[in-house]
Amino acid sequence: MSLPLIEDSPLADWVRLSLVPGIGCRTYRKLIETFGSPSAVLSASQAQLGQAGLKPATIAALRAPDPALISAILAWANQPDAHLVTLADARYPTLLAQIHDPPQILYVRGQVELLCDPQIAIVGSRNPTPAGVEITQFFARRLAEFGLVVTSGLAIGIDGAAHEGALERGETIAVLGTGPDRVYPARHRDLARRILKQGALVSEFPPGCGALAKHFPRRNRLISGMSLGVLVTEAALQSGSLITARLALEQGRKVFAIPGSIRNPMARGCHALIREGAELVEDPAELIAELAPGLRAALKREIGDVPPPQMASGLSPEQSQLLVAMGHDPVTLDDLTRRTGLPVEQINAALLLMELAGHVSSLPGGRYTRTT
Repeated sequence: MSLPLIEDSPLADWVRLSLVPGIGCRTYRKLIETFGSPSAVLSASQAQLGQAGLKPATIAALRAPDPALISAILAWANQPDAHLVTLADARYPTLLAQIHDPPQILYVRGQVELLCDPQIAIVGSRNPTPAGVEITQFFARRLAEFGLVVTSGLAIGIDGAAHEGALERGETIAVLGTGPDRVYPARHRDLARRILKQGALVSEFPPGCGALAKHFPRRNRLISGMSLGVLVTEAALQSGSLITARLALEQGRKVFAIPGSIRNPMARGCHALIREGAELVEDPAELIAELAPGLRAALKREIGDVPPPQMASGLSPEQSQLLVAMGHDPVTLDDLTRRTGLPVEQINAALLLMELAGHVSSLPGGRYTRTT
C-alpha cells in the first residue's frame, strides 16, 4: 500500500517541520528567523542546516517525514470547527508570541477569534473545598461579565469551576494537555462540548496525541502566556497551579491570589504566592483595576484608530450612577468616590469598562470626562 503524498502548501510545511524530533519550540523559532519560513528550512542544504545548529540525526529526521501523519493532521484541520494557527497567522495570540518558547502551531477547536481577546487565567487545586469552588465560579462569572475571556486547563477541581462560571456570563478557553481531538479527563466531555459552543479548545499537541504527564507543564505555560494575568483561587503548597503562577511571573504577567483560612491546607499555596509578591484580591473589581493598563493596550491593538462600539445592553446601574455623578466637567476618582460612596476599586473597574465602550474618556492628571 503506497503512502499518501504530502500536500504541497505552506501550512503542510509548518506541520511537517513541527513533527521533526529534536526541533522544539525555541529551535523552530530560531530556524524561522534564520531561513524565513518552514518551506525554506525544508529546502535548505545539509550544510546550511548544520550551520544553523541542527544535529545530523535531526537533519535525517527532517528528510524523512511521515506523510500519513501529516495528511491526517491536515484532514483534521479541514473540519468546520477546526483551526490550525501558526506563528505567522494573524489569529495567533499576541501575548503568547512574546514568550521565549511559543508553540509553532496551535490546534484550535471552536471560536478561534477569542485567542486574541483579553484573557485572565484562573487555576487552582484539583481537590478544592466547596468554598473554593464557589469563590472560583463567582470570580469567573464576574470577570466574564467584565468582558474578559476566562482561560484554564480543563482539569477537575478549580479549572472546571472556572470554565463553568465563565460559561454562565461569557466565554472561556480550555488549554489541553492532549491533542485537540481528545478530552482529558473524560468526565469533562460534556463541559468540553459546551466550551466549543461558547469558547475554544486549544492545544499545541497534534490530533491523536494522548495525555502524558510531561504535557501538562507545557500546557501551563500556554495558560499563563495567553493571559494578562493569572488568578489562583485555592491551591496546596505542592501544586501545579503554583508552577503556572511562577511561569506567569517569568513571562511578565500579573499574578493574583485569594487568601483563605490559615486552617485550610488548600489556602497555603495562595498565601505562599502572596508572600512572594502576588496581588491579594478579595473582589473581581480589584483585579480588573490592576489589569486596566493591559486591557487598554489590548483594545488599542484590536481596534486601532476605530472608535469602540457602544455597549449593546446599555449601562449597568452602577455605571449609570457614575455617569450621573460625573456631570459634564472632568472629575477625579476622589470626586467620584465622594459623590457616590462606592469603593475606589469598584469605580476604577466600572470606568475602565465605560471607557472601552466609549461612554467616558480618560484625561491627563487622572481625570475622566463623559462622552455620551
